Amino acid sequence: MAKKLGFGLMRLPLTDPNDGGSIDIEQTKKMVDYFIEKGFTYFDTALMYCDSKSEAATKEFLTSRYPRDAYTIATKLHSMYLKKEGDPERIFKEQLERIGVEYFDYYLVHDVNSHSLDTYHKFNVFDFFIKMREEGYIKKLGFSFHDTADVLDRALTLHPEVDFVQIQLNYLDYENPAIQSKLCYETAVKHGKKVVVMEPVKGGTLANVDEKVETLFKNEDPNASIPSWAIRFAASHENVMMVLSGMSNFEQLKDNTSYMENFVPFTEKEYNLVKVAADIINNNITIPCTACSYCTEGCPMNIPIPKYFALYNTAKQDKNQDWNVQFNYYHTLGNDFGKAKDCIGCGQCESVCPQHLKIIDYLKDVDSYFG
Repeated sequence: MAKKLGFGLMRLPLTDPNDGGSIDIEQTKKMVDYFIEKGFTYFDTALMYCDSKSEAATKEFLTSRYPRDAYTIATKLHSMYLKKEGDPERIFKEQLERIGVEYFDYYLVHDVNSHSLDTYHKFNVFDFFIKMREEGYIKKLGFSFHDTADVLDRALTLHPEVDFVQIQLNYLDYENPAIQSKLCYETAVKHGKKVVVMEPVKGGTLANVDEKVETLFKNEDPNASIPSWAIRFAASHENVMMVLSGMSNFEQLKDNTSYMENFVPFTEKEYNLVKVAADIINNNITIPCTACSYCTEGCPMNIPIPKYFALYNTAKQDKNQDWNVQFNYYHTLGNDFGKAKDCIGCGQCESVCPQHLKIIDYLKDVDSYFG
């Protein structure tokens, strides 16, 4: 049975932290080697990851270095790239060449929601990828999903031909009325679909938790890392076949593989414990951003939205509200990027945000605080 931890290639190590496309290839090679050495095989990329550099980098650090049966690769097509007839076929062929494979083990229609479904239907995307599966260029077809459970139910009713779905599932969002992790998982189960989990650590939110939560976990198991609680929670769901983790350094990789190499599912007591943790975290977090950076690529003002939100969240938890070091970070970033006040309210960011955040309003809050 395949190990349940997948290597998410969206948050790779960078040579320049302010350049999302500056992937540290040599460091990533070492991480990939360790990952495979430990018996893990699943790698997940996408056309838009790492400022659209992730797929090409995958050829450098993975597919050109290992035999085809040593790994399984997943990639995706997002609706934002569909402009004219023939785009799905053209992009798909380019992806095969760019990643350096003759077929994809897993292929996903990217970010299916109530709006993007119309675009995918307009370009007959599902029909095309079914054909690609029939011809052997795709082994398993699925879609990633960021919307409510009723939309997922509709999508799976319209497309029972998919083999799996990829959803956001973590203990913080499990009962969240906007994300609906639990309801989406139950909907996938109802339709008989296996589940791949994204954002199990919610972009690092569940790795850097409130001191009360850390104490709660350490009292239960002093040897378990904080992120392990989030990843094991997701992996413990019976219909989950894979949990993706965006590992951006060796420490994260070694930690994740250490407890997922011989995975032990949650006990009832552990499920109850993370419910308590979720309540504590939800009472302290200001902006529930996962730092996926979907919002930044098309921002006309070049505003590093996730970075500002992270600084704002940290600053709001600081006891010294008059001044803290986050002010320095904010104004330093503002030398190279647009500031929060530069937002023109075009809405591009909100249209692609998987968390459905009111980004424009939050940027006003950031500017009010730091500006």
